[in-house]
Parts: sequence; C-alpha cells; structure tokens
Amino acid sequence: MGEAFGVKAPEKKLDVDIATRIRVKEDGPKRSLLSIETADRPGLLVEIIKIIADINIDVESAEIDTEGLVAKDKFHVSYRGAALNGSLSQVLVNCLRYYLRRPETDIDSY
Repeated sequence: MGEAFGVKAPEKKLDVDIATRIRVKEDGPKRSLLSIETADRPGLLVEIIKIIADINIDVESAEIDTEGLVAKDKFHVSYRGAALNGSLSQVLVNCLRYYLRRPETDIDSY
C-alpha cells in the first residue's frame, strides 16, 4: 500500500522465531473454540481460513488480534452443527500446524 504513496517496503524480512500454539476446546454443545497464536505475516488469515474450509469445518465467528509480531486468533467452529469431536480436532490441529510451520505456503500445496 505504501508504494501508492512512493514508499517502498523494506527488502529484508525480519527473522523472528515465534512458537506456534494451536488449541481446540469445547465451547458448548454446538461449537468449539479454536485458538491460534503464531508469527504474524501477510496472508496468514487467508491461509488459516482455507485450511479450515478444506476440512469442511464451519467458522461461526472469529476474534482476530495482533500483538506486536504475534497473531492471536480465536475461531468459534463447528462441524455439521455440532462441536468438533476429538478426532476431528486433532486433524484440524495437525493440518494447521503443518501449514503454519512453513515460512511460505505455495498455493499449489492446498
């Protein structure tokens, strides 16, 4: 966006090692709470939503926050109108952990 005003973004990327934390817990009988803390980067939210959608999980609402270089996102999710069971929660966590650990995710890898 800065380029529109004649300001270019810096070429060097900041190399910060921020641990990724992903948790799923029940949030009532009809939905679960997915919490993600990871290094913030452009396109992160789109990546997360694509992963969730690929598993056919519905996002009912979300709380998106960034503190410094850390994205702290919470999603109220469900599968076919019910909270996620243990197996589906583990699949979701594994998929998110796999894609979010990669510095750059190719569009062809989805």
